[in-house]
Amino acid sequence: MGRRYKKILIVAGEPSGDLHGSEVAKALLRRDPEINIYGVGGNKLKSAGVRIMFNSDDLAVVGITEALEKFGLIRNVFKRLKRSLTEDPPDLVILIDYPEFNLRLARVAQKRGIPVLYYISPQVWAWRKGRVKKIARRVDRLVVVFPFEAAYYQKENVDVTFVGHPLVEAVRPKMTREDARQKFGLDPSGNTIGLLPGSRKREIFSLLPAMLAAAEIISSHFPHLQFILPLAPTCKQDDILGIVRQYNIEIKIINDYYYEVIDVSDFIIVASGTATLETALLCTPMLIVYKTSFLTYIIGKMLIKVKNIGLVNIVAGKKIVPELIQGRVTPEEISREVIKHINDDHLISGMKKELEGVRERLEGSGVAEKVAIIAHKMMDKQGNK
Repeated sequence: MGRRYKKILIVAGEPSGDLHGSEVAKALLRRDPEINIYGVGGNKLKSAGVRIMFNSDDLAVVGITEALEKFGLIRNVFKRLKRSLTEDPPDLVILIDYPEFNLRLARVAQKRGIPVLYYISPQVWAWRKGRVKKIARRVDRLVVVFPFEAAYYQKENVDVTFVGHPLVEAVRPKMTREDARQKFGLDPSGNTIGLLPGSRKREIFSLLPAMLAAAEIISSHFPHLQFILPLAPTCKQDDILGIVRQYNIEIKIINDYYYEVIDVSDFIIVASGTATLETALLCTPMLIVYKTSFLTYIIGKMLIKVKNIGLVNIVAGKKIVPELIQGRVTPEEISREVIKHINDDHLISGMKKELEGVRERLEGSGVAEKVAIIAHKMMDKQGNK
């Protein structure tokens, strides 16, 4: 009888999950090139050798309003995956973040006796803490990327492992700051402000206008400042240009050099999310901004239990980076914070020192390989039953 090749269903419903999942897929395939990995993801998972059933770009949502708009599509994808777990069950399900969808799918897999590995856990420490018990019931193994998460889950008897954060290894510019400045056409003697308005269209349309209007104000005080914006892979340049052209400010829009733009910037105005960690890992001082629909904000304010929204501040355990939320995301407030910091070398050096501490806390060596080892052990254990 010939060898039966293993099958893994992987579900990454967000751009960050697509990135981290792709590294895990590569590590899995290095260990066993014959594994059949398929599921939900984006271009990075596809490039890693995963057969994409549904594109995660179509499923990613920000806030309750967008979730309602995409409800029909998300429901249909769930039904298809649920049916596949019955008709052609995999040897393992790997779920990455995307909790509302993935925890429901975990329940289906668990009922069918399929082991579930959850990588990058739901942020239950921030809101909806009751989900810890749900995770304990539905997930066979939990892999977390923040050091404080392991102790949190262990209290609920969840089989959990902290492996470090994958971004520590991933966030590495391919050029020196000097080479990047030259390539981007920046004045090496001038200071540079980076604008990171997010990776989703709704985020960009919500945050970029305020950032650009703030840039106009800042430039009136510091005419030699340079402004630069990295184009996220999920964004269309025409969308960005359509907004930028409405403002009297020169912005250099850069393709394909995301980390180099962060590294070359002296200060960043960044949308709350994974980008704050990427900026922190390059020790670039920043201002975090966050704005969503009014309904999402009101509901979130009632549910979220953390003092700060920026991941970099949550990891630090205190506010080391300023945050502007919702109604405070105005050109006047943004420009005031930026001017205050770029005028004060002590503030900037203090923030850089705190960001170095965040990097140390996140560790992050061989993360994808660690996850792949855990996944293979789970499949071997399942096969020996």
